[in-house]
Amino acid sequence: MINKYIKSSHISERQTRSILKYFSLDFEATKIASLTGVSRQSINRILLALRERIVYLCEQESVFEKGSVEFDESYFGAKRVRGKRGRGAKGKHIVFGLIKRGGNVYTQVVSNCSVNELYPIIASKVSPDSTIYTDGFKTYDGLVDFGYQKHYRVQHGNNEFANGHNHINGIENFWGWAKMRLAKFRGISKKTFYLHLKECEFRFNHRNEDLYKILLKELRKSPLKLS
Repeated sequence: MINKYIKSSHISERQTRSILKYFSLDFEATKIASLTGVSRQSINRILLALRERIVYLCEQESVFEKGSVEFDESYFGAKRVRGKRGRGAKGKHIVFGLIKRGGNVYTQVVSNCSVNELYPIIASKVSPDSTIYTDGFKTYDGLVDFGYQKHYRVQHGNNEFANGHNHINGIENFWGWAKMRLAKFRGISKKTFYLHLKECEFRFNHRNEDLYKILLKELRKSPLKLS
């Protein structure tokens, strides 16, 4: 059986298109398996390969041109672990994000929010003549030293969260949406968290497009190879 969407697959093209359609609609693996008649094991392999391809696509399109860009860090994971809450909870994933106002978001998992971790990401994605909005996190203190002259701080404690243009609502809204979406998986392993995060990024960036058509076109051009 020849399948132009997946290399060396025993699954039909009709089934593959159905899997892509249900994935685009954000159905979970169990439901996709039930609706398509394909085993859960096969569905898991296909979705893993799809998410790996999405990571590649995100890296290809994540370019920020001159404009207004918001930076922020967020922590994904359990709200409480053995009595610790929030950022102190063990096992949280630290994520740094950038969003161009009215445009795309870019996310990256980091080991910490130090200057050495964040500035290389910023420098590779954002032009120095962009207008930058951040919260009061101390790591952002040195942005001017790295050539970012137009830097505005949002001091949450001073009720400046949404004061005219001085806000980081865009990236905060993305964090909220991503966390709500990921919660339905009822726990994501450390090994696959990055794939799910980049899937959130991809879905957000193409929120006004037909995701099914995008993925179908991509797989016609370059079929998946299952591991």
